Amino acid sequence: MENNERISSGEGCADLTKLVSEDGKNMKSVLCQRCGSKVLCPGMAIFAEKELFLPSMRKKTGISQVEGTVDGDMLTAHWLVDDMYTFENVGFTKDVGKVKYLICADCEIGPIGWHCLDDKKSFYVALERVNHA
Repeated sequence: MENNERISSGEGCADLTKLVSEDGKNMKSVLCQRCGSKVLCPGMAIFAEKELFLPSMRKKTGISQVEGTVDGDMLTAHWLVDDMYTFENVGFTKDVGKVKYLICADCEIGPIGWHCLDDKKSFYVALERVNHA
């Protein structure tokens, strides 16, 4: 397997050029950071910048609010998918308000992404929460 690359929203566009094709799609496979399971094949998602809050990464059973606050990150760089059947391997949490969080279906680590129940065609995977190979 090739070197897995991580990108943070604070890194420059030079790193994005290795991941985003000229037509805005992912050039590499998107993989789970923990188990390496394939989440998306190359060319299946579009790069999108949208400010979304994701709770801290932990096992599926740990995603819950405690005393009205949730530890997490505001992330802006995402892979946008318009059909949930495009994913190779992804699971969804129970509804948290009007949101379902995306997790790795194999190891249940997450959340790696975000889906609003009001928008049936927008599934976001945070670049910071996955690897690319």
